[in-house]
Amino acid sequence: MAIEVFNRYENKFQMNKELYMDFKRELLKRMKMDEFNQNDEFYKISNLYYDTKDDLLIRRSLYKPKYKEKVRLRSYGVPEENDKVYLEVKKKFKGIVNKRRTTLKLDEAYEFLDTGIKPEYKEYMNKQVLKELSYILKIYDLEPKVYIAYDRIAYFEKENREFRVTFDTNIRTRRYDLKLEYGDYGNNLVEDDLWLMEVKAENTVPLWFSKLLSEYKLYSSSFSKYGNEYKNMIKNSMDAKGELNICLNQYSAQQPQQLIPQYL
Repeated sequence: MAIEVFNRYENKFQMNKELYMDFKRELLKRMKMDEFNQNDEFYKISNLYYDTKDDLLIRRSLYKPKYKEKVRLRSYGVPEENDKVYLEVKKKFKGIVNKRRTTLKLDEAYEFLDTGIKPEYKEYMNKQVLKELSYILKIYDLEPKVYIAYDRIAYFEKENREFRVTFDTNIRTRRYDLKLEYGDYGNNLVEDDLWLMEVKAENTVPLWFSKLLSEYKLYSSSFSKYGNEYKNMIKNSMDAKGELNICLNQYSAQQPQQLIPQYL
């Protein structure tokens, strides 16, 4: 059974592909590749992030409060109507990430998110998480806001499977066609050469890994896929409004010159 409740520390690091290839060789001395990556191939993760009409959850998150939360619908690959997906609430309090999720069929998840009415319980669901999500849906009037997908390769420590390192690349987003089953496409969020490494540990990271970070001069950075997409969207919207204002000003300035000859 898939793990449905996580409590751990998560730290993010950015690197280019060349550094990733070097770093990966060192990791494989002490870590194993995830079973989904056995052929050294990526697996695809697709997400629909839900938020209020005025983007309250992500706006609050960007202020870096002690407590923040996100709601998302996740699938591995592109699902079909009867495929199972994960409905998740991800919370962060004082640096500790708590992720709780329940398995649902895709149509059940959409219905639950649209109506706030819990689906009839089935053995693959998590009752407690459904209850928590039901409460969240009563507090917030949520709607799908953005699709975010990426390619992932993951590793876990040979001696401790709770210590995981994942690498995400080819991060793509869209604010249209907001259904997981519509397909895996969108605009690139970051440069093609950027890789996002996430380090996930229940407590502290192993000493050997800390030394490896120091050797490669890697320092953690704050990077939220949804947060960065939202900031890009706001910037693009402001740029578009700025261009529109320039056009309107130019048009207004030209109008008197065009009209005056008509009355001479």
